[in-house]
This record gives sequence, structure tokens and C-alpha cells, in this order.
Amino acid sequence: MKTIAVIPARYEATRFPGKLLEKLGERSVILTTYQNVIETGLFDQVHVATDSPLIYDEIVSNGGHAVLTGAHETGSDRIAEAVRDLDCDIVVNVQGDEPFLKTRPLEQLIAVFKNDPNKEISLASLKIELFEQKAIENPNHVKVITDRFGHALYFSRSVIPFPRERTPQLHYYKHVGVYAFRKEALLRFASLEQSPLEIAEKIECLRYLEHGMKIKMVETDFVGVGIDVPEDLEKARRLLGS
Repeated sequence: MKTIAVIPARYEATRFPGKLLEKLGERSVILTTYQNVIETGLFDQVHVATDSPLIYDEIVSNGGHAVLTGAHETGSDRIAEAVRDLDCDIVVNVQGDEPFLKTRPLEQLIAVFKNDPNKEISLASLKIELFEQKAIENPNHVKVITDRFGHALYFSRSVIPFPRERTPQLHYYKHVGVYAFRKEALLRFASLEQSPLEIAEKIECLRYLEHGMKIKMVETDFVGVGIDVPEDLEKARRLLGS
């Protein structure tokens, strides 16, 4: 089972344009992420997929592998273009603005496919339990609910499940945007139009669910530092220096 990692990297981020080329210590954010993924030793290949010549040059000039893509609505669409002609079975999407992702969660995602001999799972992703009400209500935190076997039922920026009656058994989970795909599922995804739910929620996983593809959610306790705004970059710099 040949497994590769692809890091989608868009320069014009809505809340923090150019963030991937900001310095994190001696290296840029995107180069830090790229080299940290390589150092896990889990992948046959690691690529950055970007529509930015600046990001492409940043990776290639430092000895890395990058692919220039067209403009895309989602990271999955961008990765699908990048891997179309690559020889691989499993594709792991690592967010370019998550420079401190650990090895263990990536191992757990890859293991989903090793333990799926009938190839029923189209993709796997991570979730982490939320405890603070402010975090549960935050629309920037995508929530996910699953069935008893850990398969995703729905993703939303709203509070799901809605607590009409509170019970001690009620738990809330945040979707952590790290994915692992079967290549054929990823290419199928890219051939489909965006679904109404996906457009409304701005959550690409809904396109998979609306077309009957099975998503396995893996619980993790990993808390990374996603760099969405300048304040997050300062937090990452402090973490790096600690």
C-alpha cells in the first residue's frame, strides 16, 4: 500500500494572506510543515500542491517536491489534481498551516486503511472532544457526529447535536482537518459538483457524505497550532522557542 502526503498550500488565505511564507524560526511556515511531515518517516513521497509560484519556489529551492495547480475551491480538489498521475494508493492531506502535527495521529489515519480489507472506507479524518461551551458554539470549529462505529453522520458549524435535553452522555467533537483518502475516492470527489450542503456550510466533507462515501473518524487528543490569524503565528513562534 503506497502512501503519500500532500500539503495543499494557497497563498491568498482569507484571514491571513501570505501566512505560509511567514517566518517560523529560521524557516517559513510551509517549509516547516513540509520538513516535519518528511521527518515522520511514514510516507513514500511528500508533495506541496499550490497555485502560488512563490510557495512552489520556496519548496523546490529548499530541495523539496511541489506541484503547481490551478485555482480550486477546496484543498481536496487541489490535491486531486496534484495526485492524478502519481502512483499511490492512499493520500494523506496535511494542512500547510499546521506545522506541529505529530506522528501518532497520522499513523492512526493510515491504520484505518490497513484494517479495511474490503475497502469500504473512502476516507479517514480526526476528531477531538470539545469541553468548553464557547468552543462548542464557535462556528469556526466544525463539529462532527458519528454512528456507533465511528463513521461520520454529519458535519456542521452549528452546535450538533442540539442539546434540547442535556444528558451526561452528550459529547461534542471538533473535526480536525487532516484527512487520508483512497486515491480513487479523492478523484471521484473532484469529479462531482459541490453539493448544496457543502456550499452552505463551507465544509468539503459534506460532498463525500452526500454521495454515499464512508468517512471513518479517529479520535485524537492532539492539539496543534493552526495558523489562521497573525495571533496564531505569534503563538506558534512562542511554542517553537519554548
